[in-house]
Amino acid sequence: MIKNTNNAEHYRWGNNCDGWILSGGSDLLVIEERMPPQTAEQRHYHTKSKQVFYVLSGTLTMELDGVLHRITARNSIEIQPNLPHQARNDSDQDVMFLVISSPTSRGDRLNAEI
Repeated sequence: MIKNTNNAEHYRWGNNCDGWILSGGSDLLVIEERMPPQTAEQRHYHTKSKQVFYVLSGTLTMELDGVLHRITARNSIEIQPNLPHQARNDSDQDVMFLVISSPTSRGDRLNAEI
């Protein structure tokens, strides 16, 4: 089945952020996410999951182990397990991105201190 934001399972998180599960399973999780301007997720880490954030549009700010990275459209950042990180949208427009996790990040998330 072809999946997109019109037919994928949708959920809300954070402060009016959206997620659409494009592929789910224990070995792989692919989510398209939208973060409105000036929003951020809780700083956290995963003990098993490696993640790739691939920006579709806008600019994503990723705090990764204390270092800020600005990822623009058609660029990505890879996050290894056990590295604290926080995705933020510091801009004045929506940011759209894919989050690819292997194995799945579901049930593998621990909040980290700022």
